[in-house]
Amino acid sequence: MQAAVASPPGIGFGELLQRVRSEGLMDQRRGYYAFKMSATLAAVASGWAALFVLGDSWVVMVLAVFIGLASTQAVFIGHDAGHHQIFATRRANRAAGLLIGNLLNGLSFGWWVPKHGAHHAHPNTEHQDPDIAGGVVAFTAAHARSRSGVAAWVARHQGALFFPLLFLEGLGLHVASIQHLRKRDHDASRVVEMVLLSVHFTLYLSALLWVLPPAKALVFVAVQQGVFGFYLGSTFAPNHKGMPILRREEKMDFSYRQVVTARNISGGRLLTFVLGGLDYQIEHHLFPTMPRPNLAKAQPAVKAFCASNHVPYTEASLIDSYRCAVRHLRAIGSGDHADPVPPGVLVGELRARVVGGPSNPCRAR
Repeated sequence: MQAAVASPPGIGFGELLQRVRSEGLMDQRRGYYAFKMSATLAAVASGWAALFVLGDSWVVMVLAVFIGLASTQAVFIGHDAGHHQIFATRRANRAAGLLIGNLLNGLSFGWWVPKHGAHHAHPNTEHQDPDIAGGVVAFTAAHARSRSGVAAWVARHQGALFFPLLFLEGLGLHVASIQHLRKRDHDASRVVEMVLLSVHFTLYLSALLWVLPPAKALVFVAVQQGVFGFYLGSTFAPNHKGMPILRREEKMDFSYRQVVTARNISGGRLLTFVLGGLDYQIEHHLFPTMPRPNLAKAQPAVKAFCASNHVPYTEASLIDSYRCAVRHLRAIGSGDHADPVPPGVLVGELRARVVGGPSNPCRAR
C-alpha cells in the first residue's frame, strides 16, 4: 500500500474562516428564519386544512403532492436546526428539530443528527461516511461486489433504478427512525422522541381516515410519501454522488477533504429555494453552522481560496449533476468503477486537474 500523502500545506483555511466571520456571514439570521419557518409551516397547515374542506374526493391527491413538497421544505429547516444555524442555543435548535422532524414529519431528529454529523466529518470516506455505507443502492465497488441474488441484480441496474427507488426514500427514513429509537437505551430524550413520533403517526392516520375511506387514504399516503421521498432524495443526490470516494487512510486537511468530495449546483435563487440552500454544498461543508442565506455570499471568497491553493472547486447544472450521479452508480453496478483510489494518488490527480484546466463536473477516471 502506498504511503498516505497529505494535502498541500498552507491552505490557509483559518484566514478564510476569519474573513467570513469578519463579514458577518456566521451571524444568525433571525428575521430570515422567522419568515421561513412561519411561511413553511403555514403551507403545511393549509394543505391539511384544505383536505378537510375538500373531503372525500380524488382531488385531494393534488393536496398529497402539495403536502409532500411543503413537508420537504420543512425538513430543510430541520436540517438547518441540526447544524445550529437558526437559534443561539443548542437547546432551542434541538427543540425546533424535534418539532419539525419528529412531530411534523415522523422522522427521528436524534437519529439523523449524529448520522449527518458523521457524514460532515468524513464525507465520501469509505467505512466512515454513513451516507455511502450501502443500503438498497451500492455506493462503492466493494458494496456492489459483496451482493448476491436480488441485491446483486439491483446493483447491476441501479443506474436506471436510482430515481424510481427515491419514491421509497420517505418510507425508508420512517423505518430507520423507528428502528433507531427501539434500539436506544431508555432515557428522557428517547421518550420524548417516541412520544412525538407516536403523536405524528396518530394524527396523520386519524386525519386521513376521518376524511377518506381506507382505500383512498392508502393512495393518499402513497402519493404524499412518494413525493416527499423523491423530492428529498433528489435534493441530496447531486451533492456528493459521482465525486471522489476516499479511503479511510487518505490524509487530507479539513478544507481539502470538504471541497474535493462535494459538488455545487448552479441555477440561481429559484434553485436555491427548491434545494433548500444545498446547492451551495461546498460552502455548507466548509461552514456547516453558517445560516443558509449567507452561503451564496461566501461563495466568491471560497472560490478565490480554492483557486489560490489549487483545490478543485466543482460546480455543475442540476441536470449535469444527475447525469454524474447516475453514471457513477451505473459504473459501480457494472464493475467498471474502482473507487476508492489508493491513498495519496487522489491529491496529485486533483491538483493536476485544477492546474491543467477547468474541472469536469464528473470526475474523469
